[in-house]
Amino acid sequence: MSPEQTPTPDTADRTDAMDAGPRPSRLTGAAALAGLEGAALVVGGIYMLVMGLTGTPDDRGQAVTGGVTLAVLALLPLLAARGLLLRRSWSRGPAVVTQIMALPVAYSLLQADSVAIPGGIALAAVSVTALVLLLHPTTTRALGIRGPGAAQDGKRS
Repeated sequence: MSPEQTPTPDTADRTDAMDAGPRPSRLTGAAALAGLEGAALVVGGIYMLVMGLTGTPDDRGQAVTGGVTLAVLALLPLLAARGLLLRRSWSRGPAVVTQIMALPVAYSLLQADSVAIPGGIALAAVSVTALVLLLHPTTTRALGIRGPGAAQDGKRS
């Protein structure tokens, strides 16, 4: 086999994912929702950062820290979304953790007496939908995740 034909581990993973057939729509939907959450965190972080630097916040340091924190937290769902699109089995864990972390945030937004209530409804709907998509057996199979007690060949012993 020539060096051009020798698959590297990265190209072998992509080849395996392509050989497994088309990506299920549930997996694509879960990746899109995780990406949407990550993008929203980036936008919120940039907004807080800009307002903290140019506006008149109560505490400029706290506003800047909050903006940077949101932007850094956005990495988790964005990396999970990319992994889901590439069918990496590791990506389901961070995606599920992100959705579970979003549920208490949605609950607290729903408890507010303000315009935050629609945001809480939207966040809860996105989180629950993404959890359903991520835990669906079709998604699990597409990512190559075997259940507990499954043997190497996918059959129980």
